Parts: sequence; structure tokens; C-alpha cells
Amino acid sequence: MARISEAELSRLKREVSVQRLAEARGVKLKRHGKDWLGLCPFHDDKEPSLVISPKKNLWHCLGACDAGGSVVDWVMKAEGVSFRHAVELLRRDAPLASEGGVRKVSTVPKLSAAVEFEAEDSELLGQVIDYYHQTLKEEPKALAYLAERGLHHSEVVERFQLGFANRTLGYGLPEKNRKAGAEIRGRLRRLGIFRASGHEHFNGCLVVPVFDEAGQVVEIYGRKITPGLKPDIPRHLYLPGPHRGVFNEAVLAESKEVILCESLIDALTFWCAGYHHVTASYGTADFTDEHLAAFERHQVERVLIAYDRDEAGEKAAKKVAARLTAAGLGCYRVLFPRGMDANEYALKVEPARQSLGLVLRNASWMGEGEPPARSAKPEIPPATKEKKARRQSPLPPLVASPPAEPPPSTPAPPAPATPTVPAEVSDQEVVIRLGDRRYRVRGLAKNMSYDTLRVNLLAGRSGPEGEGFHVDTLDLYSARQRAAFVKPAAEEMQIEARIVKADLGKVLLKLEELQEEQIRRELEPGDEPVVLTAQERTEALALLEEPDLLGRILEDLSLCGLVGEEVNKLTSYLASVSRKLDAPLAVLIQSSSAAGKSSLMDAVLALMPPEERVQYSAMTGQSLFYMGE
Repeated sequence: MARISEAELSRLKREVSVQRLAEARGVKLKRHGKDWLGLCPFHDDKEPSLVISPKKNLWHCLGACDAGGSVVDWVMKAEGVSFRHAVELLRRDAPLASEGGVRKVSTVPKLSAAVEFEAEDSELLGQVIDYYHQTLKEEPKALAYLAERGLHHSEVVERFQLGFANRTLGYGLPEKNRKAGAEIRGRLRRLGIFRASGHEHFNGCLVVPVFDEAGQVVEIYGRKITPGLKPDIPRHLYLPGPHRGVFNEAVLAESKEVILCESLIDALTFWCAGYHHVTASYGTADFTDEHLAAFERHQVERVLIAYDRDEAGEKAAKKVAARLTAAGLGCYRVLFPRGMDANEYALKVEPARQSLGLVLRNASWMGEGEPPARSAKPEIPPATKEKKARRQSPLPPLVASPPAEPPPSTPAPPAPATPTVPAEVSDQEVVIRLGDRRYRVRGLAKNMSYDTLRVNLLAGRSGPEGEGFHVDTLDLYSARQRAAFVKPAAEEMQIEARIVKADLGKVLLKLEELQEEQIRRELEPGDEPVVLTAQERTEALALLEEPDLLGRILEDLSLCGLVGEEVNKLTSYLASVSRKLDAPLAVLIQSSSAAGKSSLMDAVLALMPPEERVQYSAMTGQSLFYMGE
């Protein structure tokens, strides 16, 4: 529940009249100077001992109970509720006053109950979910969390009845010291909504319900969203007992393929990106028999396992794949960059639809041998055109309204709208020739997100009077920047502007093609491991068994041209070979300029296998993300 501000508390104490609350409780008051006197309702009062001071809007009992305070204290005492509950009651009854002065509020009505006491257990759970759902819409903190996770999507909130528990569910229920209150709280406790302590089980959680095919709530997931929680407080909660239900089960009947996530947050991430054929297990350890039965009942053929790319996720993915393969389903592993989950990846590589589509298209086959002909890597469509120019012929959506006849499992991509544009590609630049026009592009390698295509573009053409060219740096996805480039380029090349405009469209499509290949290379697993021949293995073992192995290493480094610095050479070498350990070492070389840092590094790296060596002369913090593993 949100913190009660001092300003709000002061407003309630100022605007709600204690005198009227006392009179509404049947207390007869008589004027006594500036104050009012009456019999205290909180004990057996024979002589008037209750004093109410209208000017300060305070009350005090001079008799046996010795109670007193503000309107909040009055409601706590009269209704037997907590401080927060009392404030909530007053807040509902005392909206902002249009004029100053104490409001003449005479009663504090009970909050309406969130549930019907006579409802069956299944209906009761549904009513709780309805209450949490409404609470979410009115809770800025919860809405901000959804936005932070890329899930602030009105359709996903309504479709899956997302909610938020803020500890107000019990405020509309009778107190537990009354029969009706004890009964309804006991039922909610047996269902797992309340704990034995009387607190709400999902307090402070984003709530995601799981429904069965009849629309009944069978499971609830809660994700704590309060920052700064103690380490021992669990962040992920479910209803007590074994897990029940399959999230988003209805979609299994619409597609032969399903994306299986590790968490419901990841599943919602895929759904918001347009991939609605998604479900989730309950963490790495709980892919249940009910999940498998649902897959078989709905005749699912392929499962794309999109578990987290960490040690636990990898182990769980192999375990689930073994179960699914044994049941005759084709399995693929969706490979995020090392250490990432679907939600984190989608937030860092935008737009999410495009980036998630890429990892789905490149999912790795987990079965024995080659994948069957109808279970090849699925073609997931790229993002459709929104604000930027995208591909002119996207693949059809994988999951749509069921057609009259089922399409093949792996639809063939449509023929391209335009002929393939040849390009000369090097590490530094891309050159595209269109007739007598030449377009040189630099900086494509820096575009590792589908959201921008900012490059340095030179347009040139040779004519009778020599070569005319125009060069500028622009984002090709910006229509304004393209238009600003077209006019001067056309003038310099002495051709019509419409020709340059058409050329830019072809250049854009070609660069998109190269960009996707570039990003795919970053995400695909590395090259096949190097296998030593029998002779190479014998020579390697002989080297390792040499008595003076360290001396041999220093000798080889000297032969590489690095003389002296024995300690530095040996330290750097040992740190480099420690890459095989679970906790490898790292070396930071620091010295004055021109002292030989680069020479030392180059010599040591020359002794490392080329397939395990990556070397950069400069690096930004952001570039570390794009390195993947």
C-alpha cells in the first residue's frame, strides 16, 4: 500500500469533525465553555468524561479508558481497525473539500466488501482477482513497474486480468473478532489469499492469475515490486500447494507451435511483442504433468524453450526437452545472450518484436540428429512497418485466426518485392552500385539495434564533367533526414531527385539485410570446437609434462620478440590460460606511455588459440552488451 503522506493525514484530521462522529455514535453532547461534554462510548461511563474540542478537532476521555486523539484515533477505537484501515475509511468519506474548515461528516461508512460471503470457493478466488485487477488500475506504483518491464499494455492487462495487492482487501470485511469476519477470513486463508497471521499473502505483489479452460482461477503468481526488500524475503509467490493450470492455454488450440518461458513475466513479454503463442512453466523446476498433457491434448508439434540463459535455465531446458522429445514433440532452444532472460533482452534490444523474432528464428534444435522436414527452424515474422521504413515483404504472422486448411509447419518466405541488390562488403564499409551511381556506407557495424540505422553515406556519380558526390551522416529510418539528403545529392550527381529517392530505398533494404546477418552472428553459438589430431595431442601432452614448463613458456615468449619482463610475461600468460577455470583471472596492465603494454599483450595473445581470442583496441561500456557471451 502506498505511504500515507503527512499532507493527506493533516487534511483528514482537519476536515472530518470529531463532534459529528461522536453524535453519529449516539453520544449526547452538551456545551461546556468552548468544548463539548458527553458520556464516553468506550467504557461504562456514569458521569460525562468525554471532552471534544471543536477548535482543535481533538477528543479526550478523562475517565477510565483515558483514550483520545484525532479523528483517526476515534475511528480506530470505534471500529476496532488499524491505523491504515482507519485512514482508508476516512479517505473514502472525505474527498478534498472545496472550502476550508472542518467538514460536517457525521458517519464513517464501512468500505464495501470485495467478495460475496456466500460465493463458492472458485467464485471467491475470481472476486479477489477482480479486486486486485481494479486496484492495479488505480495504483501508480504498480503501473510504473509494468512500464519499467515493458508490460504497460492495456490489452495484456485486461486479457490476463493482471492485478496488484496493496493490503486493502480485508478493509471491507468484518473484523476477525466477529463471526462473519472470522468465517470469510478463514475461507480466504484456506484458499491461500490470507496467511495464518491475518496478512495478505500477495501483499506488495503484481498479481498474475492462471485460469483453467472453464475460466476459473486455479493458480496465482505474485511478483514483489517493492524496492529494497531484505534478501530473505521471497520475490516470487504462488498459492500454497502444488501448481495447477497452464497459463494462456487457449492459444494452444490455435497453433502447432508454442513458446515455453521460464516465468510468467517472460511470457507476458513475448505476448506484448506480438508473439501470442506463448505459455510458461512455474520456474525452472516446475514444468508440470499438466503442461505436458495440455500440449498433447492440443496436438502441439513444436516447443521453443525460452528459459533464462543461465546455468539453471540451461539445465532445466535440457530436462524439459528430454520429456517433450520422449512424448514425440520437436524442441528448440531459444538462445538469448549469456545471462539474460526474455524480458531483459527485449528491453535492451528494441524494438522487442524484432529482437525476439530474431532469437526465435535462430532457435537451436535440441533433438537427436537432424530436425524433421516439418519441424525445421520456424520462421517468425519480423516486425511490421510502424513509424519507420521496414522490409517491404514481411512474412505472414505465425499465429493468426485459424485458416480453413492448416498451413505447412514451415511456410516458405514470399518472393522479394525487389531484385537482390549486390553489395561489396568489407570490415570498414559497404559499397552498393546502382547503374552509374555508387553509394558508400560506413558505420553499419555500430547499428546493433533495430530501432536506428544511422550511417555515414556517400552518394557519387561520374559524368562528363568529372565525379559529383554528396556525403552526410544520417538515420535512414528518418524520413526527414532522407529527404534532406536527396536534394543536394541529386544536384551534385546531376540526376533527378526521384532517382536518388528510389536508390535510398534500395540501399535501406540492403543494409537491413546486412544488419540482421550482423546481429544474428552475435547471437549464434560460436564455431565448432577445434579437434586435435593424434600427433598434435601427443605433442601437447609432452609439453605439459616437461619439468621446466614455465621456463619453456618464457623462452617461447622471448622468441616472439618480447625480451625481459619475465614476471609480467608469466603472469599474463597464466591469467590467459585461466580462461578454462570456473573463475578465470584478469590482468590490468598499467604503465607510462610507450612502455611496451601493447607488445606484452600481443605476445601473450599470440600463444592463445585464435578461436578463443578476441581483441579490441577500444571499447565502450555499451559494446559489452552486444558481445553476448
